[in-house]
Amino acid sequence: MSLPLIPAPAHHAPQEGTFQVRTGTPVVAEPTEIVAVARQFIEDARADTGIELEATPPSPAPAIVVEFGDTTLDSVAPATGARADRLSAGDLVDERYGITITPHGVRIWATTTEGVHRGLTSLRQLIATHARDGLASLPALTILDGPRFAWRGLSVDVVRTFHGPDTVRRVIDMCSLHKVNVLHLHLTDDQGWRVEVPSRPELTGIGAAGAVDDRPGGFYTRAELSELVAYAAARFVTIVPEIDMPGHTGAIFRSYPELAPAHPVTSEHSGGLAIGTLDHERPETWRFVEDVLDAVIPQFPQSAYLHIGGDEAFGMADEAHAAFVERVTELVRARGRRVLGWQEIARAALSSDETVQYWMDTRDIDSMANNDTLKSMVPPEYMPLITEALAHAEHDVPRALAMGATLLISPTSRLYFDRPHAHASLAGEQEDMRARVGLRVYPALSLRDGVEWDPITDTPGISEESSVAGVEAAIWCETITNRDELEFMLLPRLSGLAEKAWATAGPTEWAPYAERLAAQSAIWDARGWNWFASDEVPWQRTPTPNPTTEKAQ
Repeated sequence: MSLPLIPAPAHHAPQEGTFQVRTGTPVVAEPTEIVAVARQFIEDARADTGIELEATPPSPAPAIVVEFGDTTLDSVAPATGARADRLSAGDLVDERYGITITPHGVRIWATTTEGVHRGLTSLRQLIATHARDGLASLPALTILDGPRFAWRGLSVDVVRTFHGPDTVRRVIDMCSLHKVNVLHLHLTDDQGWRVEVPSRPELTGIGAAGAVDDRPGGFYTRAELSELVAYAAARFVTIVPEIDMPGHTGAIFRSYPELAPAHPVTSEHSGGLAIGTLDHERPETWRFVEDVLDAVIPQFPQSAYLHIGGDEAFGMADEAHAAFVERVTELVRARGRRVLGWQEIARAALSSDETVQYWMDTRDIDSMANNDTLKSMVPPEYMPLITEALAHAEHDVPRALAMGATLLISPTSRLYFDRPHAHASLAGEQEDMRARVGLRVYPALSLRDGVEWDPITDTPGISEESSVAGVEAAIWCETITNRDELEFMLLPRLSGLAEKAWATAGPTEWAPYAERLAAQSAIWDARGWNWFASDEVPWQRTPTPNPTTEKAQ
């Protein structure tokens, strides 16, 4: 029996009979520590299906019972990798759970509130995919499940297009549904600065004003970020901030020109790359960096990490780049956080405490270097710098592993969600968006290509899971101008990320995955999320058109 769940559970077995879920079905949560999780489940189930479950005290009536317990969970391997949050190791981070459904009720158990939440998320999907006219007839079964990797992330670019708090909350909801537990916010880049630093007011006064082309800028106030961090935490998602340096610093230089190189160069292309980096030899650079760290890190109290970027420092000498990364790493460590950075940070001296985000799939590098779209984004005289930087990429993973650093797997070939969609949509009105959205630096990517691979065996130089912190997708917004377009590129690709980061090892078999995926669209429509109806999938419906398009916020 194939269950309509994404990601697929580690173990499941069918039983005899069904259990009927309808408005008024009781939900009994014991002990009190999991009451809030159960109430969030009730709210989500209502939004997904219109079925209004009822929180009640224990009674003999058939019910959904949620409780702590460890029955048979040892049959599921614990997750490997790193946690993004600041919880200690051990039982506090156990996400394994069990579900039994009989004609007499549902029982969900786990050893932690987070495990309970993951189990309730699977039950949400079962209810939504079986709901018909206010009644969900659930098949009797047993599920024992847990994640493969502890870090299951999505990186979202909020710089090239500023996506406001409402949109970020929708993305958090998508992550929660898919058991994705990290939202990595790319907060700074050449085009804009999106986080407050009180001692450096021009970063938001000037640096936040821009985005790509004529898109509106903006930034998150400290109050807004506090609310987003809390909203995510309630859904067991950790927000990890990224402050990109020493490159991608155009917004810094517009805000504080005294930090800029004497002769920065940019292309005329609206989304073009800037050639110019922070100077590690200037004292004012480090005063600025420390001001930023002291302001940003406390705004993300749950995150164990600060992402320092470290990528594409074009024109910066290798020794200077390494010196910059090493000093920033020391400063971050001194503030009680760990460093995460794009794979170029492996060209510096790192320790086993650092995590290197692998993104440049060597199979993509030749096509990227010779791509006309990339050439249009960079002044011709600077293309050799780009080519040279790409040529270093094949050495980054071996260097990182030799230093004992762990890898976060984010290959362009599989997990860059701004790649164009390869297949046509069954909803003809989506074809214009499909032609318009997606960065043509990369070849188009099918949904099938997004799951028929394995993060360990497909990553050069990796032979065992102990070298891997987890798996993370990234979505960049050069071509994405609004919320609808963002969601169009996220769904259903986010489902593929969930499958590769949570489910068991090996390539996913396409045909049964496509059937499971098709069933999920009921939730997406109920939530009003925009999704791409690829003709690869036997969808049971096509997307419900949104009456309005959210332009940027």
